[in-house]
Amino acid sequence: MVDAFYRQDPADANRYLSTELTRGPWSPDAQHAGPPSALLGHVIERCEPRPGFQVGRVAVEILGPVPLAPLTAQAKVVRSGRSVELIEATLSSDRGLVMKANAWRIKLAEPALDLPVEFLPTGTRQLPDGDTAAQFPSDQAIGFHTGIEYRFAAGSFTEPGPAVCWIRLKYPIVAGTAPSPLERALAAADSGNGVSSVLDWSKYLFINTDLTVTLHRQPAGEWVCLDAVTYPQPHGIGLAESALSDETGPLGRSTQTLLLAPR
Repeated sequence: MVDAFYRQDPADANRYLSTELTRGPWSPDAQHAGPPSALLGHVIERCEPRPGFQVGRVAVEILGPVPLAPLTAQAKVVRSGRSVELIEATLSSDRGLVMKANAWRIKLAEPALDLPVEFLPTGTRQLPDGDTAAQFPSDQAIGFHTGIEYRFAAGSFTEPGPAVCWIRLKYPIVAGTAPSPLERALAAADSGNGVSSVLDWSKYLFINTDLTVTLHRQPAGEWVCLDAVTYPQPHGIGLAESALSDETGPLGRSTQTLLLAPR
């Protein structure tokens, strides 16, 4: 039974066995970038953890298709500091490096800052009731689309244009662990270009080469909302941008640089 996106190799703490839940929509042998991005978040948070610090930004570079195969995930602090530090994480397969990430970990204010209320991020979104998921464009029986629950408040996979979509992980990123708020945010944010697609899935590719997620607050609860829009250009470069929130209010932003091409 597949009950997680990855299983840690008992013989090597840095090695993770990829399950079918990581499969993406572009190839049966390649992963959706959401799970490996979340796996990078998993090792980043476990890298020399410091009480009173929180990850504020993660920038993921996708160096090529991530194979549906065992992966080695490692992280290290490359710039330490009293208030901010930079963490570097890598993800490799037997073919070599497939993804890397840089994360800024920032010291939280203690006590909390006395800020003007009128400048604090506000606004709430309501999670749609019931099963409002549209058909995910994949002919694979098992994949990332079966490992998440998604509900559209506006738009759909089959309706081109901006969309508002809620996403929840149905399984842990790594077996035996509970998904952290950062893992949930990274896994969801990589779907921005998919939920707000403006091009026909059957005729075009719109694959992201990166994912940058900036969080001014950690997600609360299991659901992450993407208010997403895609900006295509005829020369083949596009941008997907998502405003991230949960049921209590805004969280931050994510962006993806897109490669646009005919299938």
